[in-house]
Amino acid sequence: MNMLSKGRVTAVLGPTNTGKTHYAIERMLAHRTGVIGLPLRLLAREVYDRIVKMRGPSVVALVTGEERIVPERVQYWVATTEAMPDIAPDFVAIDEIQLCADPERGHVFTDRLLHMRGLHETLFLGSDTMRPAIAALVPDVQFQRRERFSTLTWSGSKKLSRMPARSAIVGFSVDDVYAMAELIRRQKGGCAVVMGALSPRTRNAQVAMYQAGEVDYLVATDAIGMGLNLDIRHVAFSATHKFDGRRVRELFPHEIGQIAGRAGRHTEAGTFGVTGDARILDEGLIDAIENHRFAPIQRLVWRNAALEFGTTERLVSSLEAPSGHELLGRGREADDLAALKTLRDLPEIRDRVQGGRDVRLLWDVCRVPDFRGISASEHAGLLARIFGFLQEGAIPSDWLARAVQRIDRTHGDIDALSKRLAYIRTWTYVAQRTGWVQDESHWRGETRAVEDRLSDALHAALTQRFVDRRTSVLLRRLNQKESLVAEVNDKGEVTVEGEFAGRLEGFRFRPDQTATADEARMLNRAGYEALRPEFHLRADRFYNAPDTELDFTEQGGLMWGDAAIGKLVKGSDALHPGIEVFVDDEAGSDIAEKVRRRLQHFIDRKVAALFEPLLAMQKDDGLTGLARGFAFRLVEALGILPREGVANEVKELDQEMRGLLRKHGVRFGQFTIFLPALLKPAPTRLRLVLWSLAEGLDEFPESPPPGLVTIPHIPEVPQGYYTLSGYHPAGDRAIRIDMLERLADLLRTQDTRGGFEANPDMLSITGMTLEQFAALMQGLGYAAEKGERAKVKTAEAPVAEPAPEAEPSDAPLTEEESVLAAETRAKWETEQAEKRRIEAEAAAAEAAETPEQATEPTGDEAAADAAEDAPETEVFYTFRWAPRPRGGNRRPQQAQGQEAGQGRRQGGQPRGERAERRSGETGGDRAARDGGKPRGKGGPKKGPKGAPKPKTFSSRPERPERRIDPDSPFAILATLKDKK
Repeated sequence: MNMLSKGRVTAVLGPTNTGKTHYAIERMLAHRTGVIGLPLRLLAREVYDRIVKMRGPSVVALVTGEERIVPERVQYWVATTEAMPDIAPDFVAIDEIQLCADPERGHVFTDRLLHMRGLHETLFLGSDTMRPAIAALVPDVQFQRRERFSTLTWSGSKKLSRMPARSAIVGFSVDDVYAMAELIRRQKGGCAVVMGALSPRTRNAQVAMYQAGEVDYLVATDAIGMGLNLDIRHVAFSATHKFDGRRVRELFPHEIGQIAGRAGRHTEAGTFGVTGDARILDEGLIDAIENHRFAPIQRLVWRNAALEFGTTERLVSSLEAPSGHELLGRGREADDLAALKTLRDLPEIRDRVQGGRDVRLLWDVCRVPDFRGISASEHAGLLARIFGFLQEGAIPSDWLARAVQRIDRTHGDIDALSKRLAYIRTWTYVAQRTGWVQDESHWRGETRAVEDRLSDALHAALTQRFVDRRTSVLLRRLNQKESLVAEVNDKGEVTVEGEFAGRLEGFRFRPDQTATADEARMLNRAGYEALRPEFHLRADRFYNAPDTELDFTEQGGLMWGDAAIGKLVKGSDALHPGIEVFVDDEAGSDIAEKVRRRLQHFIDRKVAALFEPLLAMQKDDGLTGLARGFAFRLVEALGILPREGVANEVKELDQEMRGLLRKHGVRFGQFTIFLPALLKPAPTRLRLVLWSLAEGLDEFPESPPPGLVTIPHIPEVPQGYYTLSGYHPAGDRAIRIDMLERLADLLRTQDTRGGFEANPDMLSITGMTLEQFAALMQGLGYAAEKGERAKVKTAEAPVAEPAPEAEPSDAPLTEEESVLAAETRAKWETEQAEKRRIEAEAAAAEAAETPEQATEPTGDEAAADAAEDAPETEVFYTFRWAPRPRGGNRRPQQAQGQEAGQGRRQGGQPRGERAERRSGETGGDRAARDGGKPRGKGGPKKGPKGAPKPKTFSSRPERPERRIDPDSPFAILATLKDKK
């Protein structure tokens, strides 16, 4: 665009802190319309806000690559240099005009220098190094030299620990900035961080924090060299070289002067120096910076603005055309030109570009900045996708929504948030292009909102990492002798003056552990002031909360949701524990008592619900005499009594007494007297807690996982723990006591003296393999003899129906076990069917073999056939009752120190107990009579000396021997269960 006119053109040149930008704003407002171009989006926003305060938002527009605010009656345009509108205003100003020499953006500033003019007045603002170039390129230009308001002095090298307050430390990489910021936080309490990669909103927030005096130090990149008007008294360089995107190079003298000139504001003097490993500056360079004398710029970066859009090749040629002027040279290849060349060579793009309109659209797409900075190929791929959408009309809203949604996440560290900010800037830029997206107003607002959220999150992350803000706030308030303002949010987080002070967990305040001792005292004092009304509100909510919100832990803790609010303590008896509440003293005794009453109601109802059969038996007035005494023993034992410990009491109970107890669910088992209803997981969990409280244990045993028939038997664990958990130790395993009683019922039908083998029902009940079952039987007092024999082949192995694995209350299999059994059975049946099919096919093939084909086998073949014909062997165990000596694992009710037959019937049962068999005794009671040694109906008889002993004591016909097939589903299931 060429706007050459007869308007006055003035170049206002000079160092920093000369008021050039302020002068340009005054001159623009003196005209009816005007445009000012600024080098940074951040600076553009700052100038926009200043003009809005002076003239109102209805006449001021802001246009950047990622933001567009254009009212209907706009008079004054504030824009970044690249986004300056193509209009003819009365006034035009270009700030930081020395950027004409910038290798990346210089061609834009040079184009504005050559072609952008106001109808009445044009201003070029910048460094005095541009004077010769402007004079040579702009006819009739007038120059104004503006002097610095304050002096700038070299102060040498200083360590970071000795850096004076209100200092800016400049680094040239993100890693350097973060490292210095962390060091200053530790030594000085914190700092603000300013980098070019930050969004304007984040940078403004960091600058505002510095300007407000919350921190006294600023760590920045060379981004502070332009436009930021800060209260800086000293600038320190941590390095004098930087990576400019292509290579690492030394800073130019005028670049150092531009950055150092930020020290000192208005008439206040400033200093500059170096820190860390940066070398001391040369005396000549120091003199040039102090006196603002630098070598003039000899060459400006230029690119042809008269573009040809006939084809992509003609467009590239026009962009690379020489200027024909010695002052105007081509800079490095810009990102947009590099992207154009990449897309031009893609077959899918080449096929889609059919004319000048497509070429112009492709060029507009290539001008989307590479904010992400991932790689040139990644950026080109994104541009190709956008170009394809635009050729079809516009970028689809659903595709854009997914892209924005992936970015709209405010969690993560500083690097993650910075990357998301770079990504959203791409879509903010795209949304600002006219006609590129559907529903432009929506996407412009949406992308801006996402950028704002990410900017706020990044500011918070920077502040949290590099600023000990709480210390500065508290100290400032205390110095001002003001009362501290504290608040509590719905998550229980307590803040003092907006800073995190601790957390309210239940009814206890947990101060922030990172606070120092002095801070902790201040935080606690202010925190409890805010918590006083919160304690009352929370106590009311807790008192009215349903029992479903409360629970107890296996160590006796009492929980309200995730908060621990008390614990159980030893009470008058095991079924009536006491309560100790966790309530801060500052809450008051009335709050503590209210919490205690509610917890007592909860645990009393829990005990009443889970131990209802036990409590009902305790309150039954129909139980008298020995029955009532035995019921008392059961209540004391919380529903489980090993039979060997109450053998005498059981003998003294007649059938009427036992019947009264059985009505309350009491089962007289061979090994244990128990209430099956109390073996369920919930009563077991509570029983262990109540017993541990009554015993005064420091660490409570935990209940086993529900649904297991056997669990490992750990010798170090006292046997009483297993009994209270509903298990009976036997060898390396402990078996659930209700399943043990079912096993005992099966053992009573066996010849325990002559020996017997395990049947599938026994293995099914225990869920064990044969070897595991042998170990269990040995733990129960049986001798197990291992043997081998020829395996009898049958057409089909008999399938034993397993007894249902019960819950402690004789319920059917759990859902998990039932599904496992069904799946295992189906798999086994499929395998058996396949075996039978193969055997049938082999038999048919052998029968079809003709006599001519049959030959006499050789010696080797005969040996092989003999080996194949050899019978298969199987392992079996023979079990015999073999009680261990005293102190071992004994059968219940066996009299200590007596063997069978000494004054008692075999098994240690008095003769008077015979009547029980005639009065409907249960299998468990008969087992008690028989001393735990199951016997046949006829009972053992002694024969003549030397006569062989009978092998069975049963009058029924001998059962055919049934052995479990190791390939059967029940053997497989037993193996799976044992692995639980």
